[in-house]
Amino acid sequence: MPESGGKVWHRYVAIGDSFTEGMSDADPQRENSYVGWADRLAVHLAQIAHDAEGDLAYANLAVRGRLLADVIGPQLDAALELRPDLVSMVGGGNDILRPKADLDAIADRLEAAVIRLREAGSDVLLATPTDPEGAPLLRHLRGRHAIHSANIFSIAQQHGCYVINQWGMDALKDFRLWADDRIHMTTEGHRRVALNALSALGHDTDRADWSTPLPPLPPVGRREATAANAAWARTHLAPWVQRRLRGESSGDTVTAKRPELTPVEPAPRHT
Repeated sequence: MPESGGKVWHRYVAIGDSFTEGMSDADPQRENSYVGWADRLAVHLAQIAHDAEGDLAYANLAVRGRLLADVIGPQLDAALELRPDLVSMVGGGNDILRPKADLDAIADRLEAAVIRLREAGSDVLLATPTDPEGAPLLRHLRGRHAIHSANIFSIAQQHGCYVINQWGMDALKDFRLWADDRIHMTTEGHRRVALNALSALGHDTDRADWSTPLPPLPPVGRREATAANAAWARTHLAPWVQRRLRGESSGDTVTAKRPELTPVEPAPRHT
């Protein structure tokens, strides 16, 4: 992986699924749209470029529900056409949820995409999945998440990529950083991931709290936890299963929120 050193980028493109689209960090300026960690990272990078007497243009091609084939296919093709000097590529999370997921095949395809980007001259920012140890209905995926994380670190080491280590972010084990659907992060979760990403890219942050766990809450009783899990299953799990059975995706009617490179206004690094 690259050594830290405060590199400056000017053309940043983000590709991925709902995580990079920004769900569920609601955008107060645009109805039914999201901000998210990548947008927040772009603001930090714009400030760094501004400090170096430059600027940053940013595009976000990520769309919710997309599988890895979409991310490393059409999205990657579109990203390369924009001639970026930095690409964040986070994909495979939706693939891992599928019963017959082939983690080795996912890693091979991700690595091939990394090679394309590196050969085109782009720096690459990857991200591990989170550790679902404390998620009652998702902890069975912990082994898959661990293998995928190891594969990502191996790819990064082999090809000189940067990595957002979400697996090691203990703060993300707190349900308060997650939306009601337990799949997407809140605004605070995305803010912390953006700072983690900035640190991974070799830049010191002036907000060290991104890795600090929230103050503990009183333990939740078994009856309350069971009721909450049942409500989640009715409200969020059942609709997801129904979409799967119908062959539908939450992103079927969604397009990229920022398909072209456009300037980003610099702002203080604590954004």
